[in-house]
Amino acid sequence: EIFMKRHGILIYNSDTDRMDIRFGLEDYYGGLHCGTPMEVFVNNEWIPTRIEMNDDWYLVGIKISPISGLQVRM
Repeated sequence: EIFMKRHGILIYNSDTDRMDIRFGLEDYYGGLHCGTPMEVFVNNEWIPTRIEMNDDWYLVGIKISPISGLQVRM
């Protein structure tokens, strides 16, 4: 069985105060929770990470801020 990863863009949803992934015009992940694993595209490579929250949302091991707008796949 082949599993196709979905590609999207990290966005902030102010209604839910959560980060989300936009896969298409009206296609969203539905709100990310702490510990959700994903890969982000940084410096022309896919890096495995997970999202966490402290004072703000951040990606473990990824030194980029803000994280909104990053290309992700999961």
